[in-house]
Amino acid sequence: MQGSRSRGSGEEPTRDPVAQKLGEWTRGLDALEARTAVFTHVRDMPYEIIAELKDPVEGPARTLKARRGSCSAKHFLLGAMFDAMDIPVRYITFPFYWDDPDIDYPPHLRELAQRLPVEYHVANEAFLDGKWVLVDATWDPPLAAAGYPVNGAWDGVSNTLNAVKPLDEIAHASAVERAKFENEAVAAYTEEEKSALDEFVASLNGWLRELRGED
Repeated sequence: MQGSRSRGSGEEPTRDPVAQKLGEWTRGLDALEARTAVFTHVRDMPYEIIAELKDPVEGPARTLKARRGSCSAKHFLLGAMFDAMDIPVRYITFPFYWDDPDIDYPPHLRELAQRLPVEYHVANEAFLDGKWVLVDATWDPPLAAAGYPVNGAWDGVSNTLNAVKPLDEIAHASAVERAKFENEAVAAYTEEEKSALDEFVASLNGWLRELRGED
């Protein structure tokens, strides 16, 4: 009796792209090495704000395909991989302002940043060795040249740097809960704030590509 595919067909069964990539990134590694390897791969994806990658369910696979993403996209992916590694994870929202004096924005971006409302950064907390540890994979290494607090090699047990200067922190038990929070917060922006944010995002994405020499 023939199954779903012929043994000699040479075709591979369909696999979850997140699980497949996790296997590639962690093959032959012990538990500590595996979690640091996953962090490094996600961190090194270029930061770029792409709305369709923020979906808490479909986003991780889309982020792997795009090979880039914002804090939401990258931490939904990292969280999904930690979950598959049996590492308890939660999502922490950090309200912040984009107008960070430590970032070496060009003048037009600085002016745009000064017009923006409070925004909502997200990172992971992983439960490791009996405590919650901040794991923030937001900024890719080339952005350090512009003043972004890029995390270097993670030891797999200690807190990383926060990507932003937080005004507060709000914990969410799941990516779905975090996405719902952000959607409700953004819906409360005025039309003027939404317009300013759209303009900033487009300019920011372009500038970050220039910093990496992508354009």
